[in-house]
Amino acid sequence: MKGPILVALAAGMGSRYGGLKQMDRIGKNGEALLDYSVYDALRTGFEKVVFIIRHDIEKDFRELVLARMGSKVKWELAFQDPDSLIPPDVFAAAQKAGRSKPWGTAHALLCAADKIDAPFTVINADDFYGREAFAAIGKHLSGAEPLIVPYQLEKTLSPRGTVTRGVCEIKGGYLTSVDELTAIEKKEGRIFNTNPDGSIRELAPDTPVSMNFWGFPPDILPEFKKYVDDFLNTFASDMAGHIKSECYIPTAADHFIKHNIVRIRALSANSDWFGVTYREDRETAIKKIEALTASGVYPASLW
Repeated sequence: MKGPILVALAAGMGSRYGGLKQMDRIGKNGEALLDYSVYDALRTGFEKVVFIIRHDIEKDFRELVLARMGSKVKWELAFQDPDSLIPPDVFAAAQKAGRSKPWGTAHALLCAADKIDAPFTVINADDFYGREAFAAIGKHLSGAEPLIVPYQLEKTLSPRGTVTRGVCEIKGGYLTSVDELTAIEKKEGRIFNTNPDGSIRELAPDTPVSMNFWGFPPDILPEFKKYVDDFLNTFASDMAGHIKSECYIPTAADHFIKHNIVRIRALSANSDWFGVTYREDRETAIKKIEALTASGVYPASLW
């Protein structure tokens, strides 16, 4: 059996960050957070990395990320552009309607489907997951069950503003639902999401959430295609109502569970998460990487 594949979602726009955070320098030698995920994946048995990017950042990505990794990483590029895999009539109508949003992480995954021929793990390029998480998911990835490594909500918040998290319900070690909430924040000791209608949903600090750390067998990809196709059909039939909608991996996973397509096993990993949602999060990430390097978790220069 081929070794597992790491699929890194690196096509994001970084609107809240104010730049291409997937390539921002965090380590002493210019490493981005993505470098540490790739390093952790390789040392826990992953064989190849598929980076999903946009054509307009390819030059920078090659110079700022791939050149540093050199021949030490077996990689391929996949591209998620606004018109990738989108029916021309739907894309033209979306442009005319003024859509500027990307199509989402489930769409991104489909853009890399032709490069995935083994069990794979999906991650966000701008998040740090920790080697324990890679070890946990890598241990079980060769099976037929999809997997998730969830994190505790309170440990994934940013003091700078709201965040999007997939709120998970887990029973008997399996995921039973994922609810993608897009405006979670902590104020005055309370954690809550502001729903689109203005109502408030309070959340416990230890609520498990998806940080897009998923493991899938390759035969799940046709199900993702069906899900994205349904999303696009819905969008095409009501563009005004869905002009800003995105097709997310967590919402696809919730659909798969509710329609008895798959069971998704939830794994425990004693691993810390941190990321760079906002520009102000960068200094915190730098200090955490410095501490991990000083303690010997990572070498001073990864590559």
